[in-house]
Parts: sequence; structure tokens; C-alpha cells
Amino acid sequence: MRHFIFFPPEASEYARHIDWIYFGLIGISVIIVGLVVVLMVSFGIRYRRGSPAVRGRLPEWVSRDVEIGWTVGTLFAFVFIFWFAAATFITTIGATPNALEIHVVGKQWMWKIEHPNGVREINELHVPVNVPVRLVMISQDVIHSFFLPALRIKQDVLPGRYTSESFTADKTGIYNLFCAEYCGTDHARMGGRIDIMTKPDYQKWLDAQPGAHNLAEKGRQLFARLGCAGCHFEKGHTRAPDLAGVYGSYVRLADGRTVRADEAYLRDSILQPARDIVAGYQPIMPSFKGTVSEDQIFDLVAFIKSYSGSGEVIK
Repeated sequence: MRHFIFFPPEASEYARHIDWIYFGLIGISVIIVGLVVVLMVSFGIRYRRGSPAVRGRLPEWVSRDVEIGWTVGTLFAFVFIFWFAAATFITTIGATPNALEIHVVGKQWMWKIEHPNGVREINELHVPVNVPVRLVMISQDVIHSFFLPALRIKQDVLPGRYTSESFTADKTGIYNLFCAEYCGTDHARMGGRIDIMTKPDYQKWLDAQPGAHNLAEKGRQLFARLGCAGCHFEKGHTRAPDLAGVYGSYVRLADGRTVRADEAYLRDSILQPARDIVAGYQPIMPSFKGTVSEDQIFDLVAFIKSYSGSGEVIK
């Protein structure tokens, strides 16, 4: 689609789909409004005061059939538009297995971003072109909203809860990044940029960043430093559940529920361990709320997600 003035550039297939939907809705609205205006003007002229137009009562079947037809036609148009837009969203922007996972923490008034190898940046997001990316996001204070106009994606970032957004950029360049939710005094300054790079350039950029450490390795070190290994990795796991391969699996709880061990479950287990007690274990784990930061929780979760057992010793 040709780029229109007053519109941000399009840097993904999803962005182009969204623009087509937008212009389609504008076109349908113009047609409907135009039809209504034409009918109003026509009726106003024909049935103006003093005109010889017949003003008798319409047959009942005409009024009924027109009303039913207009209502049914509008309903089918709405259902079609809803289906088309929903299908576009699900098929184009849905999460892709093995996507590049990047962690985002919103904070008044900045975006803190961390890549899988531990590289961190503030108010900038570097990603490779034509590679599926999954953003896992959380806020440290109030509600923010991560908005990338060139990709036509916007996702609320909430305190105490993970949200995610997936995209695949197909055009290199530097584009705007905004917070689209009023979050306080300096909300207008909470912006940045996304730099979409070729794969070789992205790898060069990663390699050139100082202090890069694998997230899972940082989480492993923190896990040992907090003393978690004493319960979760002692022989027999008599005091706490085995964490090998737990991510993505289904966990049976003491109250009879079964939940999926996703990022949110792992985070809650660290901060609110008494909330979901695994069946067969006692609620003896202490809460680490106030002890670890959101960045450190990301590290711990990254380690647990990667831990497969296989003879690895944590100490």
C-alpha cells in the first residue's frame, strides 16, 4: 500500500493489513453516510411543503420488509467485518514458536528492555528484520501502553501482571516508540525508538554491547544466591517441586485445580508462593516480594524456563 502523508510508515505485513481494514471501514462509512445524505436531500425536496407528492400511508409490508432487510444486511456486514479483522489479527500477529523473546519493563518514565543474552537498553528496541519477536512486558508502577505505530501494535503494560505482544518486522529502519497510556507528569516524554536491522547488523550490535550475560545464566546464579536450590534441587525433591521441564507443563494444585506453568504462574510462585500450592507439598516457601526486582524476576523465570535437569548441579 502506498504510504499516505499524515500516516506513519508501514514496517510489517500486519501494519498493511490494519491499514486496509482502516480504509475499508472509512469507505463503508462514507458510502452509508452518502446514501443517508442523498435520501435526506431527495426526500426533503420531494416532500417539501407545497409539493404535489403523494403523502399517503405506505403499505405495511413495505415498511416491514425494508426494516427487516436493512437490519439483517447491517448485521451480516458487521459479522463479516468482525470476522475479517479478527482473522487478520490471529493469523498475522499470533505468537510464533521459537520467537526471539525480549523483556520489557515500563517505569515512570522510561522503557527498560533486555535481550535474551542479557544486553539491556533504555527507550530503544533493536530487533532483526524478518524474525518473529515476542515481547514479554510488565510495569513497575502504573499502567503504561507499549505503542509501535510503524507496526500498528499497541499493548497495555500492567503492574503485577505479564502481557505479551508478537510481531515480525519486514522493513529495516528507525521508527517511533511511544507510551500510549497517560501515566503521570512526564508521560509525553516516555518515548523512544525501534531500530529494525538486518540479521548480520543485529548480531554485530549485540556483540558490541558491554556487559552481556545470558539471562538464564544470570537467573541460575541468582537462584543459587537466594538459596532456592536447597529445596528445589535437593535429592528426591521432598520439600519442593522439581522444576526440570516445568515451564509449559500442567501443574496439579492442592485445591484440585490444574494450571499451566507459564510466565505468570512462575512469577506468582516467586512473589505469592502461598497462592497456588502444588499438590503433595506444604506451603513452606517464603515470598520474595520486595527482595527481587522485576528485572531479577525475568532472570529467574528465564532460568526456570531453560532448566531441564539433565544432571545440572545448582550451587
